[in-house]
Amino acid sequence: MIRSYLFVPGDSERKMEKALRSGADALILDLEDSVHEESRPLAREFVKEFLLAGNARHCWVRINALDTPDAELDLAVVMAGAPEGIVLPKPTGVADSRRLSQLLEPLEAKNGVAVGSTHILPITTERPRALFSMGDYRAATPRLAGLCWGAEDLSAAIGASATRDEEGNWLAPYQLARSLCLFAAASAGVDAIDTVYTDFRDATGLAKYASAARRDGFSGMLAIHPAQVAIINKAFSPTAEEIAHAQRIVDLFTENPDAGVIGLDGEMLDRPHLIKAKNLLELTARLGDNG
Repeated sequence: MIRSYLFVPGDSERKMEKALRSGADALILDLEDSVHEESRPLAREFVKEFLLAGNARHCWVRINALDTPDAELDLAVVMAGAPEGIVLPKPTGVADSRRLSQLLEPLEAKNGVAVGSTHILPITTERPRALFSMGDYRAATPRLAGLCWGAEDLSAAIGASATRDEEGNWLAPYQLARSLCLFAAASAGVDAIDTVYTDFRDATGLAKYASAARRDGFSGMLAIHPAQVAIINKAFSPTAEEIAHAQRIVDLFTENPDAGVIGLDGEMLDRPHLIKAKNLLELTARLGDNG
């Protein structure tokens, strides 16, 4: 179970080494927005060598968009390091995930990687047209590991001057994009990953945002700075009290298998409460498998 995905510029060996000490559940070695075009050939080699060194269990690579010449150049180099997955930016729709899967197959075979084992994590909302087909991810590819979303490229594409209001809340277009990502992930049966919190100095705001993301149904979040990781991990980890309460609900329904509604501490609980309790216990078990 991955709670925190930390972006790391692929052209900085120092930052990649530092990221190993961040406590992030997964690293995203970036070859796209954080790397200048002229630096990408060197960044690809840095990322490949970092992967080959086996420094981290969960290492992903964000390649460039599939409609750029850099995408296939990225894949040709980094697949030698057998990353856990590829983060796909700026897809125009679900077809890009299918195309990426096709590109990965021969590269896996060439590099001795089990065919089909490299996962895909699309950033689903960076282009306006992509929002109209997000429900199709449920039939995208078996490689699909989750769905995440982003606001900045989307806002630039539609000509917006802001993404949040004066209180820091998402404006309506981005609330819609965020919700579509959440629903599309649930429909596809994969993790929903919330977008970055850009003010890495605002620990209080991040904790509030991350807690709300978990409340809404997201299972993890993207991070842009190592200082954000511990806050995100805490927010997406059930507390001891939550675990104990969920276990009581499951135990009650187990003891009363024919009951449709059960009372607990003055609250009437029905099957949706049981499903939520089981989901929380499953999440706890998955977090235990992270080590």
